[in-house]
Amino acid sequence: MELIKEIKVLQDRVKELEKEIQLLKNNRNSNTSSTPPSQDFGRSNQKSLRQKTEKKTGGQQGHEGKNLLMTEMPDEIIEYKPHFCKECGEALVNQACNFVSRKQEVDLPPVLPRYIEHQSYSCTCKRCGTTTTTTLPERLKASIQYGDNIKALIVYLSVYHYLPYNRIAEFLQDSLNLPISEGTIDNILKECTEKARPAYGEIRNRVQSSLVVGGDETGIKINGKKGWLFTFQNQHLTLLSASMSRGFHSISRLFEKGFPHSVYVSDCLPAQLKIQSQSKQLCTAHLQRELANFKDVFDCEFSSQLANLVEQAIKLKYRLPETEYLLHQHKTNYFRAKLDKLLDGCHEGKHKKVLAFIKRLKKHRDFVFTFLEYPEVPADNNGSERAIRNAKVKMKVSGQFRSFAGAESFAILRSIIDTAKKNSQNVLNALSLVQKVGYIC
Repeated sequence: MELIKEIKVLQDRVKELEKEIQLLKNNRNSNTSSTPPSQDFGRSNQKSLRQKTEKKTGGQQGHEGKNLLMTEMPDEIIEYKPHFCKECGEALVNQACNFVSRKQEVDLPPVLPRYIEHQSYSCTCKRCGTTTTTTLPERLKASIQYGDNIKALIVYLSVYHYLPYNRIAEFLQDSLNLPISEGTIDNILKECTEKARPAYGEIRNRVQSSLVVGGDETGIKINGKKGWLFTFQNQHLTLLSASMSRGFHSISRLFEKGFPHSVYVSDCLPAQLKIQSQSKQLCTAHLQRELANFKDVFDCEFSSQLANLVEQAIKLKYRLPETEYLLHQHKTNYFRAKLDKLLDGCHEGKHKKVLAFIKRLKKHRDFVFTFLEYPEVPADNNGSERAIRNAKVKMKVSGQFRSFAGAESFAILRSIIDTAKKNSQNVLNALSLVQKVGYIC
């Protein structure tokens, strides 16, 4: 009898080890931003959630292409008229010529910096003897300095195109004949950051009063230490904020009252879900990736059923006209009822990852299909992931921020840039406008 019990224990242990071996064979590929690679289980190859179609890659049939167009008002015209007959050599100088064809090329002239001198004058009144002296613009602090357009270009190259200081200096010298030191570049970025704070504050206020806000965070390196870059964004606005902590206080220091008028879209990070808001929406893309992993590793039927339910809801979302959302409340109730049935009836899968996922989804089940109730609420949080992706590019180029002030500067200036892009503004013009008046339209 004891031998049978011992065999049963060993058999159970073998099954557990087989599961662990299966996880190890599938490698550890992090497919979500919330799970570190050291703890993640995944597939041998990361698979896209996009379904394959029969369409070929590249531009599709009917796609409107764009070509470089000729101008009717060229800046320079070079005429190629015949001077001699190619047959007999007779001079053709005084004979009339007929136009045959034309071609154009677009080029840049040599770029030279423009030096503008500001002169102040005084004049003495002959009647009363008072001397009146004109004052120079307040922005002119030194005897010679760089103008707002050059400052905007330096921000553009550093924050938008991630160029390091030495490459910015080389570019300005080689292409614009403009000598500048790396120390001056750093000072200009600091100055531009201070000028951009009013615009940054306006973006923050508009984000807080928006109907929809997406939030996410990503790790960055600040002077050798782990830091975080948070984003709060929607279709028209992007706000970035640097912090040394991933905790809730990093969010509450920016938005003390949360988002009382907003639907907040995020992943399942507790600090994100703790934010006060009118309602919430869990990122379905995160859920779908986790469900795809469960299906591949554990052959979990629950995962397939829930993934199909979410996919059906997303398809319905993009078929509904804006005017019909309230009329389709029964559709939302249908999906929520199906979700409740799946979660409450799920008894398969004993791996801790699956059990933790089910427990988490049961707790936040009311936030899975919120996107069906509001036409402006997306089903996923991809917009937030795009907003913080530039920080990863910055890390690849520079390795880290040398100071917290540098990370904060990047967050402020990049918020201006991304907001300008979302509103179809020219980025360089927007940065120049911020330097002049302190805000963007």
